[in-house]
Parts: sequence; C-alpha cells; structure tokens
Amino acid sequence: MSHPSTPSELSDQPAPETAPLTESEPGEAPKSPQDSYVKLAMRNMVRKRGTSLKHFFLTTAGLLGLLVGLAYLTR
Repeated sequence: MSHPSTPSELSDQPAPETAPLTESEPGEAPKSPQDSYVKLAMRNMVRKRGTSLKHFFLTTAGLLGLLVGLAYLTR
C-alpha cells in the first residue's frame, strides 16, 4: 500500500486559493481591519465593569496577602 507523499494527494479536494490581506481589487474600497485582541478585551472590560473591578480587587488582595505571607515566613 502506498502512502501519499504530497499534500495534494492527501485529499481529493483542490487547495483553496488565498488572497493577499493588504491588497484590494481596483475600484473597491479597502476593507477595514478587524479589531485587535486588545481592543476587544478593553471593550469587554468596559461592558462588564462590575465583574472586571471585582476581579481586579480580588487579584490585588491575593497578591498583597501572598507578599505579606512571604514576608512573615521569611522574617
């Protein structure tokens, strides 16, 4: 039994052609870039303000407790 050696032999479907991301067709308006991960995260934080503040204060309290505990153990 022979094994396929090239990617085109692995499936019977042709490989899809991909268009370059920065160029647009003549006569078309360039597409707006998608929002970055950071921008989406910031928007999500603003929408869920209470949850974000609660997590921030819990993290702050946890880090402070860890530092005070380490300071106590290593005195």
